[in-house]
Amino acid sequence: MAGKKASRRVTSADVARESGLSRATVSFVLNDKPNKSIPPATRERVLQAAARLGYTPYAPARTLRSGRSDIVVLVLPPWPQGPTVSDLVERAAEVLTEAGYTLVTHVHSGGPDRLAAISVALAPAALVGLQPFSAAELDGVHRAGTTKVFPPPESSAGYDPAATLWSRGVGRMQAEHLIARGHARIAFALPDDQRLSELARGRLEGVAQACAEAGLPPPAVSTVPLETEAAARVVEGWRDAAPPSTGVCAYNDETALAVLAGMRATGLSAPADLAVIGADDITAARFAVPPLTTVAIDSGNVGAELARALLLALDDDRGDFVVNPSDIHVVERESV
Repeated sequence: MAGKKASRRVTSADVARESGLSRATVSFVLNDKPNKSIPPATRERVLQAAARLGYTPYAPARTLRSGRSDIVVLVLPPWPQGPTVSDLVERAAEVLTEAGYTLVTHVHSGGPDRLAAISVALAPAALVGLQPFSAAELDGVHRAGTTKVFPPPESSAGYDPAATLWSRGVGRMQAEHLIARGHARIAFALPDDQRLSELARGRLEGVAQACAEAGLPPPAVSTVPLETEAAARVVEGWRDAAPPSTGVCAYNDETALAVLAGMRATGLSAPADLAVIGADDITAARFAVPPLTTVAIDSGNVGAELARALLLALDDDRGDFVVNPSDIHVVERESV
């Protein structure tokens, strides 16, 4: 049986027929053409006809006219897409949608040509990265016609929210929390996932900085697989060292949960034998045994701040793009 025929898209010609006005007049109103004197009553007549028919602008045609679309491409590093990143993207999309833009995300793990190809295909209004772009990436995107790239080249060296927020800032806060509670020998639990190596390295740097500033030795570093027996061997190594570690900064909550499981397998408990602090405040953290102390990031707020900074940069056309991530805090539970 033949399928149902798809409904035809409503065009500006349909709006012209509905309103009883010329296609030129309708086009001027629908496209908000500058320097065209359209009487308010006529403009309202067109808009009411468009609303009755359910008219929406045809995005490809609008892109051809303006040279760019209303799309913003958010370039994400190749991290696992957990709730932290999801919250950031969701809030950024809400802010941009209210301003008339559509957010498209791209997980970037290819070469600079990939970003250039995306710029050619989408003609985005802007391309935004959570990490600085390389010189080759910037060159390819610019040659593809995308001029609004954030952070701009001159600010890339000082702008890296992935490092300042998700990495070093989190690690420093973890270590400072343990140090304030008297822990003088701290371990760091790396994740067993190569995709997280860059972020993990940044968080380890933050822990090491806090230890150095407190006059403590560098953290004892071990990779902790998400498997109880393997995690137990790592825990035993920390406890058998001379001097033994008394507190653990885990890369994230999942890694911290593995540490807690390894401790139970060796007959140890937190925080009496080993204090443990995670990061990200996932839902499972509050149900751990014992409930897990963690560093929480309001990633939704970060996404909204990022979107607002982008809108300001687009509006003033100066390329200023400043995001000041905030609201990183320790959620204290029973594991420390």
